Amino acid sequence: MATDTHGGEKHSPLQQFEIKELIPIEVAGNDISFTNSALMMVITIALICLLMLAGTRKRAMIPGRWQVVAEICYEFVAGLIRDTVGNEGRKYFPFIFSLFMFILFGNMLGMVPYSFTFTSHIAVTFAMAMVVFVGVTILGFAKHGLHFFSLFVPPGVPIWMWPLLIPIEIISYLSRPISLAMRLFANMLAGHTLLKVFAGFVPVLGAAGILPLAFVVPLTALELLIAFLQAYVFTILTCLYINDALHLH
Repeated sequence: MATDTHGGEKHSPLQQFEIKELIPIEVAGNDISFTNSALMMVITIALICLLMLAGTRKRAMIPGRWQVVAEICYEFVAGLIRDTVGNEGRKYFPFIFSLFMFILFGNMLGMVPYSFTFTSHIAVTFAMAMVVFVGVTILGFAKHGLHFFSLFVPPGVPIWMWPLLIPIEIISYLSRPISLAMRLFANMLAGHTLLKVFAGFVPVLGAAGILPLAFVVPLTALELLIAFLQAYVFTILTCLYINDALHLH
């Protein structure tokens, strides 16, 4: 627990992850209130749209700053798709690009003081992971039909080992959304909690607070790197899952 030097109250480092109701909305007895998490998602989408509109507005031969940023993001995701899925994955670029930008901007906005990191909530990350999982599964069945089940049979394995390996492959496949969701959620939650703990020591220790402050600066830089890496990992795993659905083994 960290102590607030102004009011003498104690605040938990986990308080920053609290969902707060901004606009109460109830439909047919269901609470669908607009929260701080929803607000940050709206801001995230708005910023992404503004970046892409600013970057593609002129389309100059000599790009300006916003066009350079937009092109870097575009080429980065396009490169991921080429390297993992191949040319057949180009049709899935809009979805993968949107997913990467949404997670990246959500993670980065969470680093702004007094903002809210919606990717630190398992409900959000699991929802995104399930969209990927269900979409990839539908894609696999649409392309291969029942032959999609061959994904669970390791190539070159003798038939007598199938009863042992097929259940393992099925469990591994079904655990994909869990691992996707947990990886992003856990990293963002742990990193922001650690930053809050060290930052809480700065006002408490007074002049001696220079020591925890010295840790906060590199930790912030590390958390920014992790914010990008987690968006990258989520995206590249999505590309690999799409590749599995298209090409099986």
